[in-house]
Amino acid sequence: MVITPTAVAPDDPRSYYEVAKRLARETPNAILANQYHNPDNPQTHVLTTGPEIWDQTDGKVTDVIIGMGTGGTITGVGRYLKSMNPEIKIVGVDIEGSILTEIWQNKGRIPEGAYPKTYKVEGIGEDFLPSTTDISVVDWIERAGDKESFLWARQLVRQEGIFAGGSTGSAIAGAMKYCRKLSGDRLAVVIFPDSGSRYLSKFYDDKWMREFGFMTMEFGEMTLRDLLIAKPNKALFTAALGDSIRKVEGMMRQNAVSQMPVVDADGMLVGLIEEVDMLKHMLEKHNHSNDESIDPLVQNAGAVYPPDTSLDEAMSSLTEGYALIVAEQSKPIGILTKIDVLDYVAGKI
Repeated sequence: MVITPTAVAPDDPRSYYEVAKRLARETPNAILANQYHNPDNPQTHVLTTGPEIWDQTDGKVTDVIIGMGTGGTITGVGRYLKSMNPEIKIVGVDIEGSILTEIWQNKGRIPEGAYPKTYKVEGIGEDFLPSTTDISVVDWIERAGDKESFLWARQLVRQEGIFAGGSTGSAIAGAMKYCRKLSGDRLAVVIFPDSGSRYLSKFYDDKWMREFGFMTMEFGEMTLRDLLIAKPNKALFTAALGDSIRKVEGMMRQNAVSQMPVVDADGMLVGLIEEVDMLKHMLEKHNHSNDESIDPLVQNAGAVYPPDTSLDEAMSSLTEGYALIVAEQSKPIGILTKIDVLDYVAGKI
């Protein structure tokens, strides 16, 4: 596999067009299929896809919606179907960021000021006009964006069990926009061009979708690490075995906390000390000394979680009244209380 950048011009030696040419030159007995300029690309659809649509609709098809990339499919299907019925409308779907729409509007020429922009959907759109694209067969173009393309593809597999790629999502998005304008007697066909198998770590991954802003995060899916990062006050105050009650009570008062993780000499978590336990101890023992060690008052930490734990998983401990101690390799890195979570949720609603 050779990885190539997308944000480069077609004639840049790093572009996948030029890299493919170089690999073909360097590889013995290799040929470059050159789908952007190979006339067999649209001709294949003249011979196969076009007749299939005509036959399966008994010649009643009125509109065909097709994503535009190399243009082979839309050109071949358009040529065949228009030869059978010139009234059939051929509708292209272009992705936002591509300039194929501007080229079509400008009758095959790249207009001044038309600049491509980066987009995430693969296999659709271009920053030039492939010679395999016959703009004259295209009657209309609808545009789709990354987000709607990915969400339509995800909805397709969820509702219909059709596991398709992002350019299929674009095709659906374009078809939905176009078909809303049609009367009920029209018979529209939309082509799904790709499989979803190559996109499991991309738009079929919720984390990837959230990372690029295509999905909002559900509160329950948040990790404890996310919540710690979002806390306005990220300071973690800890007590150590051997600390005096006087010292720990002073730290709690100074920092307005009522409980603190307790660590050993190596910084490893050993338990939790709570303000209420120190208060009870001092009230029960009238001849107490504030210089007593906190060690007898340290209790087991009842809710210790690694940072990548989801809020859903830890929520039962929180509702039972525990503070959540977040620990990494047995060392505390943060503490979360009900009010921390409530403040975050309230700020996002």
